[in-house]
Amino acid sequence: MTITSHARGHKIEFNIAINKWVYSDTKESVENNERTCKKCGKYPTSEGYDACLGYIPGAISGCCGHGVEDKYIIYKEDNIL
Repeated sequence: MTITSHARGHKIEFNIAINKWVYSDTKESVENNERTCKKCGKYPTSEGYDACLGYIPGAISGCCGHGVEDKYIIYKEDNIL
């Protein structure tokens, strides 16, 4: 069984032998090897925001979905934490 997920829309899997997440297509480590968003083709902003969302006043978390899932934005007043 392989554990899989996504990183900015790219499929990743956990490699037990090296104890790291790797890109499924190249087997390169996800760590320190950031890819662009699979949906918009842009890197995150220097602050770490999804480029297609940018800074959203009042938001504490957000994701554009990267073409894999629906986007979401969580605001501080949502009291979800």
